[in-house]
Formats: sequence, structure tokens, C-alpha cells
Amino acid sequence: MADLTKRQKEIIDASINLIDENGIQNLTIKNLAQAMKISEPAIYRHFDSKLDILIAILDDFNNITGKSLNPAKQKPGSALEKIEYIFTSHMDIFTEKPSLAAVVFSEEIFQNDKKLSDTVYAIMKTRFKIITGIVKQGQTAGEIKSTIPPEQIALILTGSLRLIVTNWRLSGRAFSLKKEGKEFWETMKKLIV
Repeated sequence: MADLTKRQKEIIDASINLIDENGIQNLTIKNLAQAMKISEPAIYRHFDSKLDILIAILDDFNNITGKSLNPAKQKPGSALEKIEYIFTSHMDIFTEKPSLAAVVFSEEIFQNDKKLSDTVYAIMKTRFKIITGIVKQGQTAGEIKSTIPPEQIALILTGSLRLIVTNWRLSGRAFSLKKEGKEFWETMKKLIV
């Protein structure tokens, strides 16, 4: 996706907040316009449809998290350091933008639209591939147990991140996401080293 305009970013943020507050059914162009105190045609000048807004939200999430994934692949250091960097960066992102978790981890938003589900799947697949590759590097270097398939370690990591963030969101953000993520990572290291 091309760089977003300031107004497009405002529309995305307002959309995320509407979804976080009352679910995907609350995201309508009418409700969005009311929340932003602008006209419905003003929204349509920036996005053709609600679907385009949701895709822009996913693309924005992909760009934000890509800033931790791509450097992690290239940065010097151990595979464990790289995985920890990815894991803690995601916890930081959701802590800073908690409403984003309501959108990114809500399957009901994406399951009924092929374009949305394909976009989510592509994002998940890319992340999984990157983490699996880093785990393989760690296994080759002798840092990570080679008795566990790298895909299984990546699955545990990505699934755990999702579960921790979902628990945090559903609890009303009743605990420190960063602290919980750090504790999980320390436990995970003991299992895979």
C-alpha cells in the first residue's frame, strides 16, 4: 500500500477505536463519520469502502510490525536475541496501540471476506516463515535444541504471543503485557535451549 495521508491515518485510527469499543458491527461509514465529526463523503474521498479501510488497517499493522521483523533478520547477535527482539517488539506495539489487538486478533472480522482473510493469512505466513528461519539458524549454531522441529517452536511462539495479547485485551488490560511477555519469553528460553 502507498504511504497513507494524514487523514487516512486518522480514519484508520478512528476505525480501530470503533472496533475496539463495540466490535466490527459498529464499524460503518456512518458511525465512523459521526465519530470523526466529518461527513460520510469525506471518508469516501480517502477510502472506497469499509473493506478498503480494513485492508489499510492490516497493511498499517504489517508495516509497523515489519519494522521489528526485518531488522531482526539482519541484526547481529544470536537467534535467541533476534526472537526475543521480535517478541518484545510486538508486545511494545500492542501496549502502545492496544486497540490494534482487537482488530488484528478478531477472526470474525476477516472470515467472511476472501480478500481480508487472504491478507491476514499472508501476514501470518510471512511472520511464521521469518521466525522459523531464525529458529533454524539458532539450531544450526547450537543455540536452540534441534530435537524440536523449528516450525513447532515458531508455532508455539506465535500462538503464545497471540494468546497472551488476547488474554490481556479480554481482561480489560488488567496486567502488564510487557511483563507477561518477558516472563513467557524467559520460560520459553528454558524449554528450547
